[in-house]
Amino acid sequence: MRSVVQRTAIPGFGLSAGVTLTMLSLVVLIPIGALLLEGASAGLPALIDTVNTPRTRAALFLSFRLSLLAACINLVFGLLLAWVLTRYRFPGRRFLDAAVDLPFALPTAVAGIALTALYAPNGAFGSLFKEMGVKIAYTQWGILIALIFVGLPFVTRTVQPVVEEIEKEVEEASATLGATRAYTLRRVVLPMLMPAALTGFALSLARAVGEYGSVIFIAGNLPLKTEIAPLLIVIKLEEFNDAGAAAIGIAMLAISFGMLLVINLVQIISRRRIGHV
Repeated sequence: MRSVVQRTAIPGFGLSAGVTLTMLSLVVLIPIGALLLEGASAGLPALIDTVNTPRTRAALFLSFRLSLLAACINLVFGLLLAWVLTRYRFPGRRFLDAAVDLPFALPTAVAGIALTALYAPNGAFGSLFKEMGVKIAYTQWGILIALIFVGLPFVTRTVQPVVEEIEKEVEEASATLGATRAYTLRRVVLPMLMPAALTGFALSLARAVGEYGSVIFIAGNLPLKTEIAPLLIVIKLEEFNDAGAAAIGIAMLAISFGMLLVINLVQIISRRRIGHV
């Protein structure tokens, strides 16, 4: 008997794996390796001394704290936005759906200038907050708004296809069995959305941690107050302190890896719970 050869659209494993590993090395592994090599050349004590300064600690804490807060806000509102765009029909829905992708297409510097113009003390929104005694631009509030702006589409676009796959009959069946809307949302809908929502959350968090262009215009960039870690890396490079920039980059890499590892573990647990249901 002649063996049956299974043909697939993608070439064989050898060619596919070779192309994949080559691109992964060029885009991810080699740059990270160069960063670690630069940090290793300076020595571990020098790296620790660079990171363990009040200015660097404040910048790292500010970047990751506001990025995590922005990702949490985007998780909630991104879920709601994806649900509304998928389940309801209303005037302007297509325009709103297209506007979700605006942060993807808009240059980050342009976004930063636009947000600064809006939330500055003499801006359209900033003047309203000024009357209430609240300052947005050049404070941590401005940084948070910029990070929410750039990260919201990641959650919405990740969750939207999953919402489209959820049949309305599932909710109707839950209602016919006597479940309330809150119970249906908590025990039926959210478990199905959670893996995709956590993926969008991780993408939003990763984008916010490394965001630079849309933040520096609205942040004010005051050391120990509104100076983000990516800006501090640029400052180190402008001072020709490559080892210092590498030290901050390695610290950000380690913290980001730890946070993403925790998110992935939560995703695995949520998928297992869905499989047992």
